[in-house]
Amino acid sequence: MPTWSLVSICVLLCIVVRWGVSLNSYSGAGKPPMFGDYEAQRHWQEVTYNLPPQEWYFNTTDNDLNYWGLDYPPLTAYHSWICAYIAKTINPDWVELHKSRGYESPSHKLFMRATVLVADLLIYIPAVVLYCLYLTDGSSKKKVSTLLCFLLYPGLILIDYGHFQYNGVSQGFALWGVLALGLGWDVSGSMAFSLALNYKQMELYHALPFFCYLLGKCVKLGLMGKGLFLLVRIAVTVLVTFALCWLPFLSDPHQALQVVRRIFPVARGLFEDKVANAWCSLNTLIKIRSILSSESQLQFSFACTLLAVLPSSIRLLIKPNFWQFKLALVNSSLAFFLFSYQVHEKSILLAALPACLLLNDLPLVVIWFLQASTFSMLPLFLKDGLLAPYTVTSLAFLLLSIYLLSALEHCSEEELRLGAYRKLFFCLPKMDLACIVRWKFYVSVAAMAGLSIVSVVLVPPPHLPDLFPVLVSATAFLHFLGTFIYFNVVQFSRPLSKKSQKKNN
Repeated sequence: MPTWSLVSICVLLCIVVRWGVSLNSYSGAGKPPMFGDYEAQRHWQEVTYNLPPQEWYFNTTDNDLNYWGLDYPPLTAYHSWICAYIAKTINPDWVELHKSRGYESPSHKLFMRATVLVADLLIYIPAVVLYCLYLTDGSSKKKVSTLLCFLLYPGLILIDYGHFQYNGVSQGFALWGVLALGLGWDVSGSMAFSLALNYKQMELYHALPFFCYLLGKCVKLGLMGKGLFLLVRIAVTVLVTFALCWLPFLSDPHQALQVVRRIFPVARGLFEDKVANAWCSLNTLIKIRSILSSESQLQFSFACTLLAVLPSSIRLLIKPNFWQFKLALVNSSLAFFLFSYQVHEKSILLAALPACLLLNDLPLVVIWFLQASTFSMLPLFLKDGLLAPYTVTSLAFLLLSIYLLSALEHCSEEELRLGAYRKLFFCLPKMDLACIVRWKFYVSVAAMAGLSIVSVVLVPPPHLPDLFPVLVSATAFLHFLGTFIYFNVVQFSRPLSKKSQKKNN
């Protein structure tokens, strides 16, 4: 069968899976007075359609910021306005100012779900298809297999089509940026990533690798010649893209500052909920919020994040090639998730995207991490009534990806890039590291499955009501920390020889 026919079948299958998940419940369904993220997205449509841009980010009688106030950059607001314009033509009640709060109906749910799918079809899915076909190695069959596994990653599907968000838009723009850089279109890549940043500020998780890769490439080309010309073109492109996105707010500095304050709410504290990062895990042993002031928490978090992300970034700056860039994206996003300020459980999707870029290179480790990332959001899925789609999509992804990518067959010590571990730890030379990794994978999957079952069927003790969410976050944290260490070691290791790469493909 021709490659594009297989690609079409894969895309159709992934659309069916997405729509199947969308038939389930969503965040805050039937739960007044605040409802959930579904209502937040609907409310932003109401606000952006009925109010001028100058009032979108300000607290007024018509815009109560305590009720799902807009706290994403301008491109999200423009997207909400476009959706609202279409909603208004279908049913004005969906976006009527004040009166539409908490609006729920089957037809509106269908509309909202459709907006997510359309955004994916326009932005995210084409980027995935082109990346897998043009920037991954191997046969056509292997590229199509990678594409299918990439698109079936359950974490993103469950959040966007179950919980309800538009993560596919920002991740799609970021992926277009990666694709452009991989093809040598550095200016276009800079513009695409600028759009991602202007859609969701959390794309800062990926900002340092983009910056270091492009700067390193300019330095390599020579800052007195071609490199300087490229640097100027990139800088102008980024500035113009930001200026266009922020245009309605630039006439008044007070307007721009208010937008910045809304998208960076540092007053909320170090963390709000049970998240599989360093601070929430450490807080179970040491009450950080009782020991450190809010300002100290912010400073300490910033210092730890910077220290965690610097080695990877410096390595990329010195060796600005595409392999280093992909590894740096994973390491940077994991460093931000593990150590930065005000992390939400859904932010692990920002680490999952660059991990998916490595599905073709390190299938077992990436599948393992993606499974853990989905598992880390289990308490949220249970809260939203998404147990069935969580179970089906997670199990299907695990089995299908291991089979299609031959993950357990191609996991020798060389293929897993474990050689550097022998140099780091003197006690390892006599041990079969590949066998150890496989067994750790089996134990890990069993532990995640067991905790998932326990979280559903057992009631926690009255004096420990958050026992299972804490166990889930602590278990996921250990997975993420191990993945972060692993990918940093891989980034500082020698790449596979050309002979080994051909043998693996």
